[in-house]
Amino acid sequence: MTTTTPLASAERIHADHATVKHLGHWTEATEFDVRARRATVVLDLRSPQIGWGEPVTVRLDLRSATVTLLLPEGVAVDSWDLAFRRRGRVRDTQPGAGPARLRLAGVVTDGEVRIRRGGTAQLTAMCSRAYLDDLRRAHREGGLPVIDDPTRERTH
Repeated sequence: MTTTTPLASAERIHADHATVKHLGHWTEATEFDVRARRATVVLDLRSPQIGWGEPVTVRLDLRSATVTLLLPEGVAVDSWDLAFRRRGRVRDTQPGAGPARLRLAGVVTDGEVRIRRGGTAQLTAMCSRAYLDDLRRAHREGGLPVIDDPTRERTH
């Protein structure tokens, strides 16, 4: 159990023995509370609607869970306030060096946080049912899909 208090105005994501994916333009929040137990959570934070002027905060309470964060290029990840119990880690293969910051806080027990940027983030978003539905919608309306690239404006 996390001893820290949840963020007051945060977007709350709860996953218990499930897979939860939020892709494309799904929020404008800059604070997130993620609670997952034996689950997989994918959060797309590449939308231009999310203001990266101030640090974006993701507070985690993970138990045997994996959280994948899809980020824009150049976002630096600060995991100083993230505590690990037993096994756990943050997998960030392409550390960002830009002025935008993502702050990770909370507790991870036997879990993992995966950071995806650029083409890897795009491929992760494309390997989902939501992307297939977005392609069908775009074809029907004569526009372009936005799940793979949230910076692209949705037509129609």
